Amino acid sequence: MANNKSSKKRVEIAERNRLRNRTYKSSLRTLMKRCFNACDAYTAKPGDDAKASVQESISAAFSRIDKAVKVGVLHRNNGANQKARLSAAVRKVLEPSS
Repeated sequence: MANNKSSKKRVEIAERNRLRNRTYKSSLRTLMKRCFNACDAYTAKPGDDAKASVQESISAAFSRIDKAVKVGVLHRNNGANQKARLSAAVRKVLEPSS
């Protein structure tokens, strides 16, 4: 338990940051799942609507990853790794190798 004023404040700040980090990470995982699901949907039924959905979902996920890195929720290498995973999945779907 915190004994002085500064340590009590640090506990409060740590809790606030934990909640903020949790919401960022949760929304990030949701957006990544949406992107992967959009890729699966495009694979199952290719079309302009499905392709637009893939592009929209990857754009939203990239934006959220960049914001999480900027705020400090994710390390920049972790953010780059997540973006690479998404890019590879989208590239595999939209540009199948011959």
